Amino acid sequence: MAFRLLHTADWHLGKPFPAFDEAAEKTLRRARLEVLTEVFAAATRSVVDAVICAGDLFDNPDPGPPWWQGLLDILNRLPPAFPPVFLLPGNHDPLLTESVWAPGHAFRAGLPAFVRVVDRDDFCEEIKPGLVLHAVPCRSKAGASDPVEKLPPRTPGDESVRVGLVHGQTFDIPGHDMNFPIRPEVARARGLDYLALGDTHGYRVVQESPPVVYPGSPEPTSFDEVDPGHVVLVCFSRTRGRPLLRKLPVARWRWRDEMIRDLTALRALASEDLRSTVLRLAFDLEVDLKERDEVQKILEDLIGTDAKPGRAGVISSDVAGIRIRITSVADAFPPDLPPVLQTAIEHLQRLAAGTEIELARRARLALYKLSTLTQPRVR
Repeated sequence: MAFRLLHTADWHLGKPFPAFDEAAEKTLRRARLEVLTEVFAAATRSVVDAVICAGDLFDNPDPGPPWWQGLLDILNRLPPAFPPVFLLPGNHDPLLTESVWAPGHAFRAGLPAFVRVVDRDDFCEEIKPGLVLHAVPCRSKAGASDPVEKLPPRTPGDESVRVGLVHGQTFDIPGHDMNFPIRPEVARARGLDYLALGDTHGYRVVQESPPVVYPGSPEPTSFDEVDPGHVVLVCFSRTRGRPLLRKLPVARWRWRDEMIRDLTALRALASEDLRSTVLRLAFDLEVDLKERDEVQKILEDLIGTDAKPGRAGVISSDVAGIRIRITSVADAFPPDLPPVLQTAIEHLQRLAAGTEIELARRARLALYKLSTLTQPRVR
């Protein structure tokens, strides 16, 4: 192979995760920095000529010192002879005067010599003789122009391998907003041998020839992403033509969305190694009192306590879909409850047996929680 590139994008350093509690959010935010060590290690193992980073490297134009300083620390720990690294501003972190990309910003000033920031619309660099990179940065958070159209066309007699680096959205994902819309066929018209894209968080080859590729985010950011967690190794032969693409996994975390409909499935899940899993649990499950206690114990083991870490790395659970089978008050609750609680429980049982579906569901959930809270505590 004559040339090798590592293509990555959408790091989203500084991204918040407000759906999780404070401790889980910190873990997920740190993971976005931690995965970059593996990204650059993959570049070293693959002996690449350059690392091209296709935008949205930060979640906003100036995410704060913990994030840009964290990236600086990682870059400055790389050896001085590391291959060139090209950083492209995307629509989340556009090239603005107040952004981390500004010449006077401490981030920009602290970058090692092998790092190049794409800060011109006519950015062009010959990475090695015969390998040329053309790139266009995002200058705003939204736009309607195709950035590939700003790349220069191949001139007659030019036999170099030409790579384009832009950030935007192709037209092939239904329901997605067309922000900086990209027409893949323009890559062919511009005489490119590879078009490196950022924006979509899952790996996708949009066009085969020349390849138009999204590597996806190196760490997932949500449960609905398709095939995140990779970088792309792009290998060119000594003659021009379609490069060989290798999808390299780099993510530590796996995001799983699980609906539990029977106790067997929950037991099986609890037996797995979930230390590097972001787990979202929902239930459509009916249990008796003995099974209820088992469900509670499994959830406690997964979530953890103040004294013991949970078996799942990060977890959120919604127990609203757990229904308890209760034949009488005596079956579920201690006999010495205060009269006011006994009255409330009997009322909830009548509602749970009623015909109003949502009201019955809420009543069953309330009975489930009450039956758990009123059990004698083991001392």
